[in-house]
Amino acid sequence: MGVWLSRLAALLPGRSDLAEMRRDPRRDLLAGLTVAIVALPLALGFGVSSGLGAEAGLATAVIAGAVAAVFGGSNLQVSGPTGAMTVVLVPIVAEYGPGGVLTVGLLAGLMLVALAVLKAGKYMQYVPAPVVEGFTLGIACVIGLQQIPNALGVPKPEGDRVLVVTWHALEEFAKNPNWTAAAFALAVAAVMLMGARWRPTIPFSILAVIAATVVAQLGGLDAAQPIGDLPAGLPAPSLAFLDLEALGSLLAPAVAVAALAALESLLSASVADGMTVGQKHDPDRELFGQGLANIASPLFGGVPATGAIARTAVNVRTGGSSRLASLAHAAVLAVIVFAAAPLVSRIPLAALAGVLLATAVRMVEVGSIKAMTKATRSDALILVLTAVATLALDLVYAVIIGIVVAAALALRAVAQQVRLDQVPLDRGDHSAEEHALLAEHIVAYRIDGPLFFAGAHRFLLELAEVADVRVVILRMSRVTTIDATGALVLKDVVEKLNRRGVVVLTSGIRAGQRQVLESVGALALLRMEGREYASTPEAIKGARTYLECEGVMPPLPLQKFRPVSEEAEEPAV
Repeated sequence: MGVWLSRLAALLPGRSDLAEMRRDPRRDLLAGLTVAIVALPLALGFGVSSGLGAEAGLATAVIAGAVAAVFGGSNLQVSGPTGAMTVVLVPIVAEYGPGGVLTVGLLAGLMLVALAVLKAGKYMQYVPAPVVEGFTLGIACVIGLQQIPNALGVPKPEGDRVLVVTWHALEEFAKNPNWTAAAFALAVAAVMLMGARWRPTIPFSILAVIAATVVAQLGGLDAAQPIGDLPAGLPAPSLAFLDLEALGSLLAPAVAVAALAALESLLSASVADGMTVGQKHDPDRELFGQGLANIASPLFGGVPATGAIARTAVNVRTGGSSRLASLAHAAVLAVIVFAAAPLVSRIPLAALAGVLLATAVRMVEVGSIKAMTKATRSDALILVLTAVATLALDLVYAVIIGIVVAAALALRAVAQQVRLDQVPLDRGDHSAEEHALLAEHIVAYRIDGPLFFAGAHRFLLELAEVADVRVVILRMSRVTTIDATGALVLKDVVEKLNRRGVVVLTSGIRAGQRQVLESVGALALLRMEGREYASTPEAIKGARTYLECEGVMPPLPLQKFRPVSEEAEEPAV
C-alpha cells in the first residue's frame, strides 16, 4: 500500500511548478490569451461535431484545460476537445446518447489515472512513426467529412459511419442546395488557410468567425443556421448522467477513449518538447493529469479531452513557458462562457464547419507523409493501412492494426537477418592432406543473428539439406538471441541429423542462451554425447577424434597436434 501511495504522491504538483509560473507571468498570460482566441471556435466546433452541443465543447475546454494544466506532466501542454476524440465519440453518442459519452469519459479518466500509477507512460514511445502519421491523416479526413452536413447547411443524416453520412448529406444538398451555408464554410476555411501563410501569428480563425457572424446578422440570412442558445455559465457538477446498468457495455468504448487520450496527449507533449530547448514532459504525470481532467470534465457536462497539438503549438510559438499559459487560456474561455454566451450563440454552424475544415487540412503534414512513404515499402504500407482503417473503421482499431502490422513487418525484417553460412575449417597446424581429409567428412556452419520463432524454421530447412558428411559443427558464438522456438528447432535439427548418422557438435554457446536451450532439452542432448565445446578449434579436435574412433581417419601422432588458440574463433557480435 505504501508503494502505491508514494507513486501517487510523485504524480502531484510540486514547488518547482509554482516557481516556473513565477518566472515570466506577463508573457505566459499573453500566450494564454492568444491560445484562448484560437481555441474558442475549435471548442465550439468540436462540441457540435461530438453531438453534445457547443456548450459541451466550451465546458471541456474550461474544466479539462484547467485541471490538466495543474496536474499534467508538461509545462506547455494545452488540453481540451479535439478532432481525434470527436471521431471516437460520434458512434458512442449514436448508440448510448449523451449520458453514455459522459460515463465513458469518467471511466476513461479512471483508467488513465491507473495507467499513470502503473508507470505505463513510457510505453507509448513504442508506437511507430508511420502509425502516428497514418492515424493523423485518417483523423484529418474524418474531421473534414464530418463537417460536410453543417458546411452544406443540411440536417445531419442518421448514422455513425462518416462515409455513409457524408454521402447522404451530399444527396440532400443536391435536392435542396443551401449556397449561403456553403459560401460561409468555404470563405472561413479560405481565410484561415491563406491567412496562416501570410501572417501565422494572427488568429484568423476567430476573425473569420466574427466576420461571418456579423454578415449573417446584418444580412438576415436565415440559411446561415446559428449555434443556438448557450447557457450563461457552467452547470453545477453532477453525477446524474451515470447509468450503472450500462457500465458493462461502456467499458470497451471507455478503453478506446482512454487509449486515444493517452496516445494523443503524449504525442502532443513530445511535439511541444521538440519545439523548445530544455523542456521535457513527464509521461506518467501527463497521463495522471489527463485522467483527472477526464474525470472532472463530464461532471460539468463536458466531453472527454486530450492534449491538443494545434493549441499546444500556438502556446509555444507565442512564448508560453509554464502552466500559467494553459490556466490563462482556460480562464479566458470561462469569462467568455459567463459573459458572452448570447453573442457566441449567434455564430453560424457553417462558419464553425469552415474552421474545422481548415483545421483538418492543416493537420496533414505533406512533407512528413512524403518522407515516410519514401523511406521503405513497409513504412508506406503501415501509413496507408492505418489511414484507411481510421476512415473505414475507427481510430483505436486503426492504431491497433497499424501496430500489429508494423510489429509483424519488423519481425520479418529481423528474421531475415539470421544467416546460416558454411565456413571453411581452420587449417591450424594440420597438413594439407589431413585438412583435405577433414573437409571431406566435416562441415562447419556459422549462425549469425537471432534464432527465434520468426526465422527458426527457415534455419531448420536449410540445415536439413546437409548431406554426404559425417560431422556437422554449429558455430553459435554470433547468435544474438534465441527463444524457445529457436531452441526446439535446434534440438529437432540435432535429432534429425543424428538419425541420418550425422553427428552434430556445437561451439561458442553464450552463457545467456544456456537456460533456454536447457529448458527444452537441447543442451542436455548435446552434453549427453559430449558434443558441446567452448570453441571451434576444440570442436574440430572432437570431430577428428570421433572420426578416428569410427575408422574414417587414421590416428594422429600426439606430438603432431597442437590445439589451435581460441583466438582463431571469430569475435562474437
